[in-house]
Amino acid sequence: MTQTAQFMDGTGLAERIVGEAAAKAAEISRRAGTSPCLATVLVGEDPASVTYVRMKRARCAKAGIRSRHIGLPATTTTAELIDTLAGLSGDPEVHGILLQHPCGPHIDERAAFEAIAPEKDVDGVTMRSFAAMSFGLQGFVSCTPGGIMRLLEAYDVDLAGKRAVVVGRSAILGKPVGMLLLARDATVTYCHSRTADLSGIVQEADVVVAAVGRPRLIRGEDVKPGAVVIDAGYNPGNVGDVDFDTAVTRARLITPVPGGVGPMTIAVLLAQTVDAAANQLGMRHH
Repeated sequence: MTQTAQFMDGTGLAERIVGEAAAKAAEISRRAGTSPCLATVLVGEDPASVTYVRMKRARCAKAGIRSRHIGLPATTTTAELIDTLAGLSGDPEVHGILLQHPCGPHIDERAAFEAIAPEKDVDGVTMRSFAAMSFGLQGFVSCTPGGIMRLLEAYDVDLAGKRAVVVGRSAILGKPVGMLLLARDATVTYCHSRTADLSGIVQEADVVVAAVGRPRLIRGEDVKPGAVVIDAGYNPGNVGDVDFDTAVTRARLITPVPGGVGPMTIAVLLAQTVDAAANQLGMRHH
């Protein structure tokens, strides 16, 4: 008798989070006379990025968050982009800033991110936000790691003393999710393309977070029976980074792709935009 993992329903949880954010946004509008505003900045016309931004703006509108879109030509320089972001950082009408990345090979992305004021960094991309996540300080988390942590919480996954393996070390997914897991007393191992014996390491994991962008890199048979599997990979054809069909027969909990981590990322973005607005408008949460 093969067991089947319980699916972690990111779609349902995201709806609840967005519902709470919408209620808070309505209260802010009522009390401050202005709704939370997210500025989205896009360099060039990359079709996937255009679609993402459109989707994020549509979700904002549904939650009662205004969005202001700044589309810059593909020829924009780093200096011009920094200028735009610094302007938005100083604009009291704007509460959160999202720079859609990748920006293109000619842009110094790190320098651009650092032009975003930390209190408006609702996507959690600045060094200041990373430090806050690592040191357990007040600040905004990177949205995908934040969404993953909320999912683990919703399903009562006790992380203390557990072995968590993070596959991937990107600046706004792999690295920060490891820091957030560490803060919850997990024992964290980071793996990546240069890791020797990935299979052996995954086999030891109580919690696997796959965030590397390589289809089915994590073999289902390497999943420890009863483990929790979080698949943050997006590959063409709705294929995650985990070999789902096998993993589902071994894991206790697993995120489906789509409908797992994806919706959570946008939900955290919206929730953090509303929180940023509340902070900037001097409305502390009750």
